[in-house]
Amino acid sequence: MHRILAALALACALSTPAYAASDGTEPDPVLTPGAVRTTSKAEICGTKTSTVRHVTGSEKLAVFRRYGMVGPSATFPGTNLQGPWEIDHVISLELGGSNDITNLWPESYNQPMGAHQKDALENRLHKLICAGRISVEEAQHAIATDWVAAYAKYVGAP
Repeated sequence: MHRILAALALACALSTPAYAASDGTEPDPVLTPGAVRTTSKAEICGTKTSTVRHVTGSEKLAVFRRYGMVGPSATFPGTNLQGPWEIDHVISLELGGSNDITNLWPESYNQPMGAHQKDALENRLHKLICAGRISVEEAQHAIATDWVAAYAKYVGAP
């Protein structure tokens, strides 16, 4: 049953027209509002992300298509931003994010605020959650709504 639902979700995603209101720095909030797998601090701090990471090649291609792109080297629509791009989780797995397509977006490696900086933020927020200095929900909200502002607040000026 789970495979049927996953196939149906993927088919719907492939037919979803691109909205692409983003400039490539942040995900499009219509296409990628974020999705949560858990809000359990114990699960987040006690689970290796490799055990919950599962995004297939066809799902990654569906994300690129939702954003009006053909693949990881494409130019981001409406910009001159060229790949490489990775398919990233808006709410990262280490913060309790889901593998659902509504939590996935193409993220640049070539931007001043790109994949490497977001990874640093994810690591920082994970440490803050596990140290009890920030709630899971606060971290998830911060990264899902404006990860660049969250970077400035929790990591520092880029």
